[in-house]
Amino acid sequence: MAHTDTKVLTAHVPLLLAEKVDRLATRLERSRGWIVKQALTAWIDMEEERTRLTREALDDVDTARVIDHRDVEAWANSLSTAQPLPTPR
Repeated sequence: MAHTDTKVLTAHVPLLLAEKVDRLATRLERSRGWIVKQALTAWIDMEEERTRLTREALDDVDTARVIDHRDVEAWANSLSTAQPLPTPR
């Protein structure tokens, strides 16, 4: 098995959350640390993706690649009609 450098982190979590981690660890036959590492990895990945998407959206605004809110609103309102408007571009 390859050696990986690690660092111990400690955190105070609400008792109910700790109990959920314990139940999940038992059900999955994994350690508490494994559960926490999986959850932290997933959360960090999600936050990094959110940051990437936010930067991408801000770049769109800066370069005027946007759709007017009124156009989107009119399109959305038309979806429940007999003749919906084309998707705004």
